[in-house]
Amino acid sequence: MCSSAGFRRHLVAVAVTEGAPIFEVAIPIEIFGRVRPGMPELGYDVRVCYPVSGPVHAGGGFVADSGQTYDLLTRADTVIVPAVRDATEEPPAELVEAVRRAHAAGARVASLCTGAFVLAAAGLLDGRRATTHWLYAEEFGRRFPRVDFDPGVLYIDHGDVLTSAGTTAGVDLCLAMVAADHGADVANTLARRLVAPAHRAGGQAQYVDTPVLSGLSVRSGRSPRSAGPGAVDASADESGSEGLAPLLDWIRRHLAEPLTVAELARQANVAERTLIRRFHAAVGTTPGKWLTTQRVLHAKRLLETTDLPVERVASRSGLGGAANLRHHFTASVGVAPSDYRRTFRGQGY
Repeated sequence: MCSSAGFRRHLVAVAVTEGAPIFEVAIPIEIFGRVRPGMPELGYDVRVCYPVSGPVHAGGGFVADSGQTYDLLTRADTVIVPAVRDATEEPPAELVEAVRRAHAAGARVASLCTGAFVLAAAGLLDGRRATTHWLYAEEFGRRFPRVDFDPGVLYIDHGDVLTSAGTTAGVDLCLAMVAADHGADVANTLARRLVAPAHRAGGQAQYVDTPVLSGLSVRSGRSPRSAGPGAVDASADESGSEGLAPLLDWIRRHLAEPLTVAELARQANVAERTLIRRFHAAVGTTPGKWLTTQRVLHAKRLLETTDLPVERVASRSGLGGAANLRHHFTASVGVAPSDYRRTFRGQGY
């Protein structure tokens, strides 16, 4: 797209739904719809759209009352669907159909956060990688099994269809669209004006707060597929014993110690094979992998809440030395420990 004088303006239609979070609604309006002194006019024409039935109330008292309905979507160059009020609700059929028709007419269609549920309902994500807020990964996967869902990235750009993760990842996605339209230099300048990074390292994994479950029993043989990473089934096991919960709690209290499968089996008073089988049935992974996950989670908390040097963080989380911490932390979280600490504490080591 060229924004020079004499070229047709690029129509950006922002489709607002009832109760949509105000922040996600504001992101595309701020990035595409504002002319900034000292910057070239980018040639976007931003219109806020609402259902044919009339204006809707978004969060924060914002009322979408622009005089433009979803009918405009089929004439837009870019359609942006911000987050919806409740991802567990079925998206408005009128909007789903308008998005489907807009894409068929050649529009670039993007979603911010849970707006991906609208794109998925329209069939635009079938057979494609897509993302949304990590909190809704299970709900999204259950409802849209034909979508290759990736909860670990900030956004995914297929050119004609784009999806982003939660909330501020919408800024990342919109800046990426500006870069596609005008080049990286313009997008970088705009990012500086927004006091935002032009490109953030890592993905959603660094922001996921995996719950530490305790006081739960584990039932052997129950599938953990619907649970999150490291989750366990809160029911008694087939033999009527207490399950793995006491062992899991014990492990968390001893993360800094050198723990082997043999030691864990002795602690649980079972054979090693039995322990491995129960871990697979209840947690969906091996004892070693689960232990590493818990150690990385503990390292995250230490990086967030303390000023301990990286060597001490590695030691107290049971990951040995700094090199081993960096290896496992980066593989799990997507960024190095130092980058993670700067993000959440505003300082390095």
